[in-house]
Amino acid sequence: MGRNKKYGNITLTDEDRVVLEKLSKSQTGEYRKVQRAKILLMSASGMLNCEIATAIGVHPNTVASIVTKYIAAGKDYALNDASRSGKPNTISDEEKFWVTSIACIKPNELGYAQELWTYRKLRDHIRTNCEDAGYPGLAKISANTIYSILASNEIKPNKINYYLVRKDPDFEAKMYDVLVVYKQVEMCFDEEGSLTIDMDAPKTVTLSYDEKPGIQALKNIAQDLPPTQKHGTVGRDYEYKRLGTVSLLAGIDLLTGKIIPRVSDTHKSSDFIEWLKEVDRMYPEHDTIRLILDNHSAHTSRETRAFLETRPGRFVFVFTPTHGSWLNLIESFFGKMARQCLHGIRVESKQELIDRIYRYCDEINEAPVVYHWTYKTDEITAEDIAEADIDPELKYI
Repeated sequence: MGRNKKYGNITLTDEDRVVLEKLSKSQTGEYRKVQRAKILLMSASGMLNCEIATAIGVHPNTVASIVTKYIAAGKDYALNDASRSGKPNTISDEEKFWVTSIACIKPNELGYAQELWTYRKLRDHIRTNCEDAGYPGLAKISANTIYSILASNEIKPNKINYYLVRKDPDFEAKMYDVLVVYKQVEMCFDEEGSLTIDMDAPKTVTLSYDEKPGIQALKNIAQDLPPTQKHGTVGRDYEYKRLGTVSLLAGIDLLTGKIIPRVSDTHKSSDFIEWLKEVDRMYPEHDTIRLILDNHSAHTSRETRAFLETRPGRFVFVFTPTHGSWLNLIESFFGKMARQCLHGIRVESKQELIDRIYRYCDEINEAPVVYHWTYKTDEITAEDIAEADIDPELKYI
């Protein structure tokens, strides 16, 4: 490395130039390093220190310092700051471990009322108990220091992430059965999404079924106010009156996308049976009606089984695993309905709520959307379908 005294510039090695040019164009690199890379490149191009300072927006002394550091010890020394002197870190690894261990204990297990820590509460507990624990040096620890200690271990004692324990030992097997069904349905469509089977011929109809209970009928106490130029949103009084709840029992035909709804005050076995009877009337006698549904007691009750025995071979149930409701496509419809129809709904009577739910389903059925399941279905082969012991009378293939 050399220095041209006439222009005050430096000479870069080819290796340094490649690194500096890449760094100077970085959008994610550390700002001060990007700035210093530009300074070194400008100096190597022959620009004076004062010209570089003006172009970069720094003091000329800063430019001179960076250039001098490069001449003295090279690229790395110029780009990085030397470690600074100051008060040494007085918190030992053993103390950090103790702080972390306290944060991993619930406050209520230590005699407090709250469920989760706040950093101030954690600070107060540590300050109060550190001397008895043998760590008197933590008597003045701050909440920010505690946060830094825990953050280094990615521990957040004030946050909750929910998870679900798989209590069903046959979860994978049941999920596999459901995926085979979805794959069979997929095989009824061509690449353009058109049905390739004869809908008038004997076939297996697949319905994704579930209940949406507890839909509240709420009545406004005061009239809603329409949007205006001054207030661009709907105005609504905070008070309302509860008129009761209803349950929606619904299935979606995976071949046509049509919704089959039944609104009831409850979702007991008798309600489920009435829905099955309605479905039974909808489809030709030569069709097999296959349902994807969960293990709700109404679906497996003695009353339900007694009804199914009166229609032998008509219905086939494929159960999702316990805590596997996400495998049921009807949940997608329920989510869409909650956003489009039920969100913020107000009615004058419970009957009005029932009528509007039916009206929404009618609107969906005017332009039905066929739901296609894609998760892990690529893993299902024709051999898997042939070997599946779900419905041996399938007429898809």
